[in-house]
Amino acid sequence: MHVWIIARREMQLGFRNPWSYSFLLLFSVFSLAMLLIQSNNSMGLQGYTHATGMMINLTLYLLPMMTLLLGSFSLTGEKEDGSWHLLSTYSVSTSAYLIGKYLGLTAVLLAIVATGFGLFGVVGVLLGQSVTLTGLLTFLLFSVAVLVLYLGLALVVGAIAQNRWQALTYGVGIWFITVLAWPTLLIAVLNLLPYPAIKPTLGLLTLLNPAELVRVVTVIKLGGGAVFGPEYYQWIDWIHGKWGTVSALVFALLWLNGCVGAASWIWERGRGRG
Repeated sequence: MHVWIIARREMQLGFRNPWSYSFLLLFSVFSLAMLLIQSNNSMGLQGYTHATGMMINLTLYLLPMMTLLLGSFSLTGEKEDGSWHLLSTYSVSTSAYLIGKYLGLTAVLLAIVATGFGLFGVVGVLLGQSVTLTGLLTFLLFSVAVLVLYLGLALVVGAIAQNRWQALTYGVGIWFITVLAWPTLLIAVLNLLPYPAIKPTLGLLTLLNPAELVRVVTVIKLGGGAVFGPEYYQWIDWIHGKWGTVSALVFALLWLNGCVGAASWIWERGRGRG
């Protein structure tokens, strides 16, 4: 019961938050920019092409940052204005509080993403672009997977940070490492390892980076797995196998459970100290 009350409260706060509407405007403009990229693609959003690959990468530049900031600011804002101290006087457990926040924030972010892609589809049809429902759903599911996994990280950031400035610093740092600097860091680490250790290390590091994991799965689902080279052949077989989608969902649940658990532990430690 407490989870749904907190989730409903978070949705109310989220849809009143100026940050949400700033991100909504930004994502809508971003969606129209992607429409221009897609306009020269005769295949629409079907299959893996240069245009769809560019759209995937551009989405990864914006959506993780948006999710990390909106999610972590929601938690640090509660610390700064004292709302959490008021809520803690009621019989609300830390895990129920964080799960409720997560569900409410997910609804807000889903509304932002759905609006952006809805605008993409409507304007695309009006301009006579080859936009298909299947292609839109593919990119919508890709975006949902990114925000769901990064929102788990946002809870951890919000639990660690004491104010919005700290949350901004940590969020930008995570975004920079997992999105911008990741290829360079990956090459640097793999170059230090003996050859037999490269493939298992590559798989482990990919699992630990939500942006890279979702990108790899999406590209392979679109039929572009060959661009990754022989090191990812096992990934292609796994993702195209009958248990590929199910195992990906199980991993996502484990990831979220780990993030909520870590955030709850950090939050409780901070609560005990102060």
